[in-house]
Amino acid sequence: MAFQSVYVCLTLLLSTLISSQLLQNCRPIRSTSDLPVLIKEGDIMIGALFSLHDTVLESPSSFTAEPHPTQCSGFNFRTFRWMQTMIFAIEEINRDRQLLANLTMGYTIYDSCSTHFHALRTALALMNGNKEGTGISECRGRVPVVIGDGGSTLSLVVARFLGVFHVPQVSYFSSCACLSNKLEFPAFLRTMPSDFFQVDALAQLVRHFGWSWVGTFAGDDAYGRGGAQIFNDEVTKLGACIAFYEIIPKNHEQTEISRIVQRIRESGTSVVLVFALEQDARALFLEALRQNLTDIQWLASEAWITAAVLSTPEFHSILQGSMGYAIRRADIPGLEPFLQRLHPSKYPQDPFVLQFWEEMFKCSLGTSNKGSSYRPPCNGSEILAKTGNIYSDVSQLRISYNVYKAVYAIAHALDSMLRCEPGKGPFPGGLCPNTSSVQPWQLLNYLKHVHFTNDFGEETKFDANGDPVAMYDLINWQLSGNGEVWYATVGKFDETMQPKLVIEEKNIIWNGNQKQAPMSVCSNSCPPGTRKATRPNFPLCCFDCIVCAAGECEKCLPEFWSNTRRDTCVPKLVDFLSYSDTMGITLLAVALLGSCFTLAVALIFTLKRHTPLVRANNSELSFLILSSLWLCFLCALAFIGQPTSWSCGLRHTAFGIAFSLCLSCILGKTMVVLMAFRATLPGSNVMKWFGPLQQRGIIFLCTAVQVVICCTWLSVAPPVPHKLMTRETARIILLCDVGSPLAFSLVLGYIGLLAAVCFVLAFFARKLPDNFNEAKFITFSMLIFCAVWIAFVPAYVSSPGKYTVAVEIFAILASSYGLLLCIFTPKCYIILLKPEKNTKRYLMSKSNSERKY
Repeated sequence: MAFQSVYVCLTLLLSTLISSQLLQNCRPIRSTSDLPVLIKEGDIMIGALFSLHDTVLESPSSFTAEPHPTQCSGFNFRTFRWMQTMIFAIEEINRDRQLLANLTMGYTIYDSCSTHFHALRTALALMNGNKEGTGISECRGRVPVVIGDGGSTLSLVVARFLGVFHVPQVSYFSSCACLSNKLEFPAFLRTMPSDFFQVDALAQLVRHFGWSWVGTFAGDDAYGRGGAQIFNDEVTKLGACIAFYEIIPKNHEQTEISRIVQRIRESGTSVVLVFALEQDARALFLEALRQNLTDIQWLASEAWITAAVLSTPEFHSILQGSMGYAIRRADIPGLEPFLQRLHPSKYPQDPFVLQFWEEMFKCSLGTSNKGSSYRPPCNGSEILAKTGNIYSDVSQLRISYNVYKAVYAIAHALDSMLRCEPGKGPFPGGLCPNTSSVQPWQLLNYLKHVHFTNDFGEETKFDANGDPVAMYDLINWQLSGNGEVWYATVGKFDETMQPKLVIEEKNIIWNGNQKQAPMSVCSNSCPPGTRKATRPNFPLCCFDCIVCAAGECEKCLPEFWSNTRRDTCVPKLVDFLSYSDTMGITLLAVALLGSCFTLAVALIFTLKRHTPLVRANNSELSFLILSSLWLCFLCALAFIGQPTSWSCGLRHTAFGIAFSLCLSCILGKTMVVLMAFRATLPGSNVMKWFGPLQQRGIIFLCTAVQVVICCTWLSVAPPVPHKLMTRETARIILLCDVGSPLAFSLVLGYIGLLAAVCFVLAFFARKLPDNFNEAKFITFSMLIFCAVWIAFVPAYVSSPGKYTVAVEIFAILASSYGLLLCIFTPKCYIILLKPEKNTKRYLMSKSNSERKY
């Protein structure tokens, strides 16, 4: 792998040195006369490079004499068909005369032998304008344009070299995205779409079938590495993960090939992309066969998806169902008989036809030295039409169609040059090119702007990067009835259309003759009630499933909660202090019991209203206090049940006004008691300010302040129902939001102020002489009242959910019971159990005795 990279770098460096040498003296460093070449003269010569052989047999060099002529081996019939398609297109153009009416096109064709150095030598031969031995040098070369080379790696070398001379190069098979860089390759164009579009189509294919765990193999060249890297980046952006990324060595070393195939088993992936040339892909699949690696869905790059060398029966067991993108095909009329016209007797001077014939029929024409391998002589009875070779197979004319389009693109560019009108040309001042001597840089300008529609209805043009419009057929390998591979078209990709990718899933046959797309994931989806937990040092697609906490797996809206299986959202239970709760029932019972006690006390006072005890304690105020306490007990009921707009407004305002009324009455009663004893002093007329009318006024004013606060509260920011929802709990707590915390604080603060004043006044009046001093009972009641509400504040703040409401009810009931029991229990005790003390004499006796002292 490292050697291969160094070799490419050295080749690129050599191409730069050769370019510099040529620019200085226009002489080749090494003779190219030993290179086989096919030439047909014409008015305009087209150069072409085809990799007709797969390898080069390098003979040992002594470095003391000129090296022996280079020999290539491994004849490629498919590439030879491409070359013949070019000749067919040129002859078709020369014959029809619709283009280049007054000129003919000729060609100079070299075999680049699939190697960097040989490709560079053949490109050098095309640019060498002198004939051997003449000594005449022409730096512009004999050809103004070159078609080729095939592979991206070879085109990289050739493009750098030709770019020095601004000679346009039109490739028919080079798809590396790197060749779109016009800063490095200003004269490079192609009829083959860039790998960027193919990779985009492959990534969309992965997303379409939901594959998240994909392995990648790349050939050790610019085509394989560049395309595979773009693919890895694209699928990662889509959320998928790369199971592995391995490079297929160019030397096909067995140990390394075996290791990388083993990676498929170790990764557990079911989908593998092979982005490589057909030779490298074949080496990989031979090892996969040896290891009996089945049930893998192979994704193919366009370099091998229609390669006949891989569609042989030996690969059917592993490659059936393979999918990949192939460029658009076409049926070229007249091409098949043109291909079958070849015969050594007709073309004795064509070196490539002679090699083709020997390889096709495994016989010898006596023109080449095959070393130790013996072949019988050809007897002349060989018939090319009866062979079933890929050369004569015109059912999948894809790259051949690219060659055909490249020839016609050059012809249209030349035709535009010839039709240039003076003053309307593309060069400064409207100048037209000199058609008697076509300059490469001028032809390059016309090629960049060529735009035509061919006889197949396809538009041909180049974008700013020299790339054509990307259109692909999605190919699926299916076995026909006779056991041969059929390249079924099951989808299309067109970058100019929306949607770009269209797939006919019902027509796809998957690996293993399955009708359903395979699954390829690192980890299966977590079952209900579990969630993903990433594995250390693994991609995000690999995870473990752990049990979810409540509400963690299924992210629900605040009003919903995960069910017991954690796989769906269900409405949360609505929780509030209801009449059916144990706590609600208890508080309701206590409140009703308190209201009954209050009514009972009121009944007792009503029945005994003429007794001295009731009359001495200001029966009017006593009834007002009992009425307000009864309201206090009843207002606690508004806090129970589902909160509504009216109940939220009622509960706080009723509670505030009822307690204010109660405390205002107690305040009036305490002031009367205190002032009554001070009025006994000689000359005092204080009591005239605390008569019944003044008492009612004090009660009214004190209560009116609370009424104003509550009315303002309801008009500005009234209490409203509020849903307390947290993702951590499965319940929605219905509460009453106070609306205005300031107003709520004022209500409580005012009640506290009234209670404090009552407590202070009752404390001062606790030792006043009287057999029944009510002030000390009021003192105890206010002490309990204040203690309850002081404890209420921290309890209210810290209580969760509906318990805040329970705390508030408890405070109301506790303070109400405190007032009821402390103030009225002693009186009821005397009225009911000690009637002998309910006399005026008893009530006045202690007072009179103390006055004597």
